Amino acid sequence: MADIVLPVNDRGRFYHLDCGPGELAPCILTCGDPARARRLARRLQHIRLRRRNREYLTVTGAYRGIPVTVLATGIGPASTAIAVVEAAHCVEGATFIRLGSCGALAPQIQVGDLVITARALRQEDTSRFYAPEPAEAPADPGVLAALTRAAAELHVPHHVGLTCTIADFYAGQGREAPGFPVADPGGIARLAAAGVLSVEMEMSVYLALAHVSTLNLRAGGACAVFDNFATRGEVFSLKALRRRAEGRLLDVGLRAVEILARGV
Repeated sequence: MADIVLPVNDRGRFYHLDCGPGELAPCILTCGDPARARRLARRLQHIRLRRRNREYLTVTGAYRGIPVTVLATGIGPASTAIAVVEAAHCVEGATFIRLGSCGALAPQIQVGDLVITARALRQEDTSRFYAPEPAEAPADPGVLAALTRAAAELHVPHHVGLTCTIADFYAGQGREAPGFPVADPGGIARLAAAGVLSVEMEMSVYLALAHVSTLNLRAGGACAVFDNFATRGEVFSLKALRRRAEGRLLDVGLRAVEILARGV
């Protein structure tokens, strides 16, 4: 990695993350929300790096003896792609596991359940700068299997299937905000009819970039269901229920780390 030409800051670290080679662990647990990242980082021991720059928060430590980095990327595909590119040059052979939130489209999915992504529709433009085709990106089979096994072992209600990544929370996901029109009001219904289980804002970037990278990357992820478009259930204003769903998500993510690292 000595010949890498990426923008660096005055400390010689990559410009956006403010991190450099050797500062991240091979297993990188990511989320958009820095508060979730801080909650996850409290589960680590032997912290050797804490760094905050722009919307990015990075913490490197260990979970039960396994080196782990927690990385908050902020919201959306663009900031996520920047994080993936720079993080992938901080450690060889990185595995990215997204632990996010989503909206469910199927009525059988309960608010608080997890949706584990097997593949993601790419209804965002960012990943197309790296991988123009196809329309879907697959999760790494090993990461997918570890997350699915972890959820089953921990008896966490979960669903495995197709996620759609959309680069907007309001009109892009069919939510009409006062004063702002929705250009395609039938879009969410079409996704549900096509078998999409959930919509969120970052997953396809991880999967597409890992799939086409020459840096031996793996990626997958799971999201806690914070609302359901089919049943109109949501936990945005219910802090205790949201925290419980998030706690399940973090438990599953950390257990998946153990499975990937030790196979047991």
